[in-house]
Amino acid sequence: MNLEWHAALDAVIKHPLFFVALTLGIYQLAVAAYDKTRWIILQPLLISMVVLISVLLALDIDYAEYKQGTQLLTMILGPATVALAVPLYLNVRRVRQVLWPTLLTLFIGGLFATVLGVALAWFLGAEPMILKTIAPKSVTSPIAMLVAEEIGGSASLAAVFVMITGILGAMFGVELLRICRITHPAAQGMALGIIAHGIGTARALQESEEMGAFAALAMSTMGVLTAVLMPLAVALIA
Repeated sequence: MNLEWHAALDAVIKHPLFFVALTLGIYQLAVAAYDKTRWIILQPLLISMVVLISVLLALDIDYAEYKQGTQLLTMILGPATVALAVPLYLNVRRVRQVLWPTLLTLFIGGLFATVLGVALAWFLGAEPMILKTIAPKSVTSPIAMLVAEEIGGSASLAAVFVMITGILGAMFGVELLRICRITHPAAQGMALGIIAHGIGTARALQESEEMGAFAALAMSTMGVLTAVLMPLAVALIA
């Protein structure tokens, strides 16, 4: 009976869509738990990671096998990111009305998000490689990894910092903004997009379409500015 159970389990795991279904199923359960309770600690991405890692460890599945089984999700990640432009397009008139304040906020906010993060790490005694790795923490993982590697940091560690930044921003961002009495959807969306990149933008879309539009604008602009200006700034400082 035990052998039959292991054989059946192995057959299920070997199915081409097992890891895709497992990932999406866990995420949907996490979203349902968060929507029902609205507890900050039940942030869907955080819970999904914890549960998924636990399942993979329990089933003795290594990351390489999981990565190969979720190539479909990786492939549609690009189109999904581009789709964030849809709420931005639907609110383009609203963006035009506040274009210059938006651009000024993006530049100043992005600069402070980068400088303060690096300054805090330096104050805590981080070595130069860590400082260069943490600098692009507020942009999406692909950009952060490329920028970190280009300026002398670690691409793999950059992805970790990006994930931590995004999760913390999604968990506490909206609540902190409300505590600070920042309630305008555009301001909230830009803050989440600048600080917490794609994860923050997804969180903003849960609140409202307008907030999601400004978050998408902030995320994309922050990514472009970081990719272009950060290597130049590091080269000038060095």
